[in-house]
Amino acid sequence: MIVQEMRVAAIKNGTVIDHIPSEKLFQVVNLLQLEKMEAPVTIGFNLRSDKMQKKSIIKVVDKFFSDEELNQLSVVAPNVTLCIIRDYKVVEKKPVTMPEELINVVKCANPKCICNNEPMKTRFRVLDKQEGILQCHYCNKELLLQQVKLL
Repeated sequence: MIVQEMRVAAIKNGTVIDHIPSEKLFQVVNLLQLEKMEAPVTIGFNLRSDKMQKKSIIKVVDKFFSDEELNQLSVVAPNVTLCIIRDYKVVEKKPVTMPEELINVVKCANPKCICNNEPMKTRFRVLDKQEGILQCHYCNKELLLQQVKLL
């Protein structure tokens, strides 16, 4: 069986999110609300990758994501690569890494925590990026990244 490589058209301006773990692709699509975008969006799923075996990729025309959106993305799919495209050229390429603190990104699992009972932003310190351990600023409860719920 001959497998041909698919070619996807280059974008003039916008963002490419590369090296998305394929099992996280649809979480990323939902998180970034790509289904609501007016601009063209190209999604590649289960693509061959030397680095990851298989990966997914998203290209969004004329969209540049905010720091807040990237912080949310870092919780769902840490270590993806973000490429900013202008005039068909990659002008910036960087890994999306989790910041030291997440503000208003995830919900505290402690029902008695003040941030669940008062109108205030949640705040979590990232204790361990490798293991994915977060700690609530208010009640000190520790959470694993795979257990958190996004706001």
